Amino acid sequence: MTLTVCVPSSLVREAEDQREATRKLGYVARAAAVFRADRLVVFPDREGERRWGGEFVATVLEYAATPPYLRQEAWGKRDELRYVGVLPPLRVSPRTGSEPDGSGSSTQGIVTEVGPEGRVRVNCGLQHPISLFVPSGMEVEEGERVTVRISSREPVRARIVDEAPPGFVVERADLPEALGREGAGVRIATSRHGQKLSVTRLSALAGSLEGGMTVAFGAPERGLPDILGVDVEDIPAGTTGEGGGPVGSDGRHVGPDSEAGFDLWLNTIPRQGSEVVRTEEAMFASLGCLTLTE
Repeated sequence: MTLTVCVPSSLVREAEDQREATRKLGYVARAAAVFRADRLVVFPDREGERRWGGEFVATVLEYAATPPYLRQEAWGKRDELRYVGVLPPLRVSPRTGSEPDGSGSSTQGIVTEVGPEGRVRVNCGLQHPISLFVPSGMEVEEGERVTVRISSREPVRARIVDEAPPGFVVERADLPEALGREGAGVRIATSRHGQKLSVTRLSALAGSLEGGMTVAFGAPERGLPDILGVDVEDIPAGTTGEGGGPVGSDGRHVGPDSEAGFDLWLNTIPRQGSEVVRTEEAMFASLGCLTLTE
């Protein structure tokens, strides 16, 4: 199952200082890692931004998603990363069982030098950078991140493979673009104004979610209806239109547009006891339910 998580550029709008904003983003990254998200998309909500906007949010999330052994080389020193020491470790599980005998694991590396005859030097967390061949048809540049499959550490046996590395990638994109991508799966908007998630409803959803899903979240005191300009009275009570987007009581599509709208609006915390649920809290609560298996 593929999982894409979408968060607004305004998600740290209530943070009092950069340290607090960084810590909050660390919990967002943790949620993405815990529930094995493939992609974390930061979509623009410029009207809701305050001191820290999309560039800051994406930079800190990208840093958090970078393995610790690559951070210094990949990022150096940047003002946005002043307080990254408060970020919780993600400890992303390596993808194991890659070799025919069940051994081996995939890890992320960064190309430190491009040499002749299709060889490059790669820093992938071993004691020293290692020299590897680039797979046929694949082009890499210095500073690029690659996936390295390590089958033995003593002696070192490894190879570059043309596949996504463990963990998640961070992207900046408009929400309609993220929802309209091939392979987006079931497109879910989380909102306290959506359908209340129950055991029965979740059971009915489980089969359709196996093919993947894209889940979008709002910002503190600024939910998805506010960000998208959707009247809460038009949020559907469970019907969808032929175009895939949600349909209001008057039969018209609501959401970003009729082609890249949501399939479902879900209230994943139906017994909400706090006036405001923070984005990172909503991520843990929502993804914990939606990623359950039958």
